[in-house]
Amino acid sequence: MNNIKRKISISFIIYMFIAVLCGCRDNQYDVNANEGVQLKEIIIGSDIQPPFNYVDSDGNPTGIDVELATEAFRRMGYKAVFVNINWDDKQELLSSHTIDCIWGSFSMNGREDKYRWAGPYMKSRIVIAVNKDSNIYTIEDLWDKTVAVQAASKPEEMFLNMEDSRIPRIRSLLSMKNRELTYPMLSKGYADALAANEVLINQYMKDYNMQFRILEEPLDTVGLGVAFDKNDKRDIDRRLTDILINMRDDGTEKEILEKYVGDTDKYLEVGAYE
Repeated sequence: MNNIKRKISISFIIYMFIAVLCGCRDNQYDVNANEGVQLKEIIIGSDIQPPFNYVDSDGNPTGIDVELATEAFRRMGYKAVFVNINWDDKQELLSSHTIDCIWGSFSMNGREDKYRWAGPYMKSRIVIAVNKDSNIYTIEDLWDKTVAVQAASKPEEMFLNMEDSRIPRIRSLLSMKNRELTYPMLSKGYADALAANEVLINQYMKDYNMQFRILEEPLDTVGLGVAFDKNDKRDIDRRLTDILINMRDDGTEKEILEKYVGDTDKYLEVGAYE
């Protein structure tokens, strides 16, 4: 009888040990999972926004968002496929299932209830840029000035809604469908200032040897995320959030960011936006 009890006890201990190991594995992700496996495609809508998403010299999509998405979805068993979209149509493209998600330097702030979100995976500042000889030094100095923004962007939303008491009455808002046109609007004098993601402005100045001056005070500091349709029930957003946290913890995200931007740690301080 004692032998039987001893065998049962040993079996129970072994069972509990295996259960604990399995439970631990459920909260971790194998970074080498799905290597060499035929992956199901997931379609990601974005637009050209160096250094987040652009085309390299061989014609292949690359950039911060492209590399993060490729690795994150690989770990989930998907092949990330980026398609360029008209940014104005992004919500309609999601609801019609033309694309699975939006991943393109997309700020979550103020849009929390419009989409299902994965992230935030990165922190970003929305800033004002002016020509170096401009007499604009503060947000208040934008009074009666012309400001250029990308259409359907967070900066456009801020100037149209006028909910921030720091933003004065401006003369006009130039909303450009093509974000790249906001920069010549400023440099050629058609606009007095432009409002955009700080990373995008710095990349443009680097690529085209331009010298704008960025105001010290940002319009906003936001968390960047990946948007899914509000009615998407596949639970991909939750699983992707877990993967992105895992990639931040294991150093993968920092390694990717270091290829494109300096002082990467400040962009990874996303705790306040989770």
